[in-house]
Amino acid sequence: MVMSMDDGMTLAVGNMLSYLHFTQETLVVWFLGWVPKSSGAMVGTCFALFMLAMIERWIVACRGVMEFHWSQQYILFLLLSRYSTNSHFTPPFIPAHDISRGVMTFQLGFILSLVVGLGVGETLFGRFGSVTHAH
Repeated sequence: MVMSMDDGMTLAVGNMLSYLHFTQETLVVWFLGWVPKSSGAMVGTCFALFMLAMIERWIVACRGVMEFHWSQQYILFLLLSRYSTNSHFTPPFIPAHDISRGVMTFQLGFILSLVVGLGVGETLFGRFGSVTHAH
């Protein structure tokens, strides 16, 4: 039996190359219905990933603003009720939820789209996410 390391990992739908590449092949992006099969579809997928990365940064900014607002409301509540607590809560690590947050791809177009989208999103919305650190 001859085994080659150049073929990539076989998946249910296609092969996943285990090195950085720009090749166009059967790539499942998030689900089986999102498989770019042409150059135009690859460009569209890269644009969609860019927009999703920017939206992710916008959501983080909204979260930062809301956490600041909620902390101010909590401080006001403590002052009005004269109740204080020093307990801190950290959500537990749940493998089924937290491991799925990672994304693995070796398609350079996808990687660059995500990195540029995160950079542009951070530039546009990053100042709002850091509201909690402002004095």
